[in-house]
Amino acid sequence: MVCDLPHVLITGAGSGIGEATVAAALDAGFHVFAGDRGVRDASAVANDGSRTRLRVDVTNSDDIELAAKVIGQHVGDRGLNGLANIAGIGMAAPLEVADSESLRRIFEINVIGQMALTRAMTPLIRIAAGRIIFVGSIGDRLTVPFAGPLTASKAAIASLSDTLRQELAPWGIRVILVEPASIHTAAVDAMRADVQRASDAFSVTQAQLYGDSFREVLSKFLEREEHGSPPAVAAETIVKALTDSRPKPRYLTGEGATRLALLAKFPLQAQDAAKRRIFGLPRPRSVEDRDGPNR
Repeated sequence: MVCDLPHVLITGAGSGIGEATVAAALDAGFHVFAGDRGVRDASAVANDGSRTRLRVDVTNSDDIELAAKVIGQHVGDRGLNGLANIAGIGMAAPLEVADSESLRRIFEINVIGQMALTRAMTPLIRIAAGRIIFVGSIGDRLTVPFAGPLTASKAAIASLSDTLRQELAPWGIRVILVEPASIHTAAVDAMRADVQRASDAFSVTQAQLYGDSFREVLSKFLEREEHGSPPAVAAETIVKALTDSRPKPRYLTGEGATRLALLAKFPLQAQDAAKRRIFGLPRPRSVEDRDGPNR
């Protein structure tokens, strides 16, 4: 039986913004391919009415290949109407302390994996003249101390989104970036535990250099996230980007997004001063030099 609904693949569908977007897309009349790396068996495709659950780990080429095959067989010559790249991870650490393996991992998931999935789905999206949604962050405009690995990966996605938007325009494919600010999900609690583990792992010298500031900044950052918008707010924006007749290249969403985007237009020195006040960071040259953490 032919499915006449528009079709969208949503990654990170097992929790948070991804899970909320699945619900919002179903309500909007989509057939949803819910990509979730928590699905154990990549070959076991679960169908539930207008939702098809797939195992999609964006770092696993076999998962991506199988997902493209399953979706292609289902949509046929109608193509795929949308891809919402939501899967991703966070990371907080002073850049002087962050190890190369951790940096590679966050870029592998948040950037390289998302692009691998996007490449695999683009031929199906081209058939439908569909849309590709990337979920960035307000952090791709406004960095936060100790969140450099995350904001750098989101800045990379923002740049790739802008580039892909221009490259795919001749086929009528819209590429859109959604930039959430504060969204309260279960990831906030997980990040709090990650911050504690990272702090506990500091060497004596690293703790002397960064310990107090790291805990203070991340405590205030997570407090803001706890008072953020529910995931449904971001999900509503993503579905809007999928369905607007004349979609914008970028959408802000979440608590504080407009205010923070305005702050991002200030001169960098003014931004730095504002963030020092917000997060209680030491003033420039207020801490006497100590040996670096690798000494």
